[in-house]
Amino acid sequence: MGIIQITDISKSYGNDFSLQNINLDIEKGKIFALLGPNGAGKTTLVKLMLNLMHSDSGKIEINQHNVEDKNSRMGVAFIPEKFSFFPFYTAKGALEFFGKMKGIEGAELDLQVSHALGELNISELADRKISKMSKGQVQRIGLASILIGNNDLIILDEPFSGLDPIGIRDLKEIIKKLKSQGKTLFINSHILMEMEQLCDEIAILNKGKLLFSGKVVDVLQTEASLDDFFYKMINGDRQ
Repeated sequence: MGIIQITDISKSYGNDFSLQNINLDIEKGKIFALLGPNGAGKTTLVKLMLNLMHSDSGKIEINQHNVEDKNSRMGVAFIPEKFSFFPFYTAKGALEFFGKMKGIEGAELDLQVSHALGELNISELADRKISKMSKGQVQRIGLASILIGNNDLIILDEPFSGLDPIGIRDLKEIIKKLKSQGKTLFINSHILMEMEQLCDEIAILNKGKLLFSGKVVDVLQTEASLDDFFYKMINGDRQ
């Protein structure tokens, strides 16, 4: 049984469907990418997984708990595409805030915050206010927060957005390290080259419909690249 089970999920806005009968079973310890063009329904699905909105039909379970049960969010970390925080906080203060929300205090909190800042290469920003940072620096703080606490499932919505090439490389290494620790990563993205290199499994959404779900290695046995396969699937759905 997967760490995430999505069964017959549908969500509509008026007469328009954002998601139509989506079924996915995501294994623990894998890097999974949900791919699709803008407006495909990727972020809507993440919001349903986090119980930030409700589906019209179907169910989602995380760690065998329905997402309407708060226990489904135990050990789950989430970073939206555009991370933001109170501008008067420092980088260190923001990470301490997340740690205290998870019940971490004292020397253990100091250790985890120092480690997270170092992993994202932003230790020099520890005492700088968020209002004085660039978009990419703020995004790195958000990504550092996933390293605070014991998170078994990490959900990233367009995590490479706002990062420069060095930041992208740093994040890729962190994602690989988290997988090596047995963590599960669920990534929304449309940066196909990075997903081809990182992911074990993918699913492709377009206009709320699930076009494909499977292993990256199987795709690359018949296709030159994930980019070629993605284009073929999306273009075929237009016809």
